[in-house]
Amino acid sequence: MYTEINILGVYVAPFAVMMLAAWVATFPLSLVANHFGISRRVWHPGLFNLCIYIIILSLIVLYAGPRQ
Repeated sequence: MYTEINILGVYVAPFAVMMLAAWVATFPLSLVANHFGISRRVWHPGLFNLCIYIIILSLIVLYAGPRQ
């Protein structure tokens, strides 16, 4: 079960923190893709970055979820 996270007295939904963590993880990957020219080889670089972000966010949510 997910519970709210207290950040400086403000309760934040755990999904918002996961979204921030996914963005922090996606940003360096985007820089690496730009450096190696991967962004020039995809059809739409913005959609490619969005897909990578969603994949990373999904992995974080699955990892942080309850264990059975």
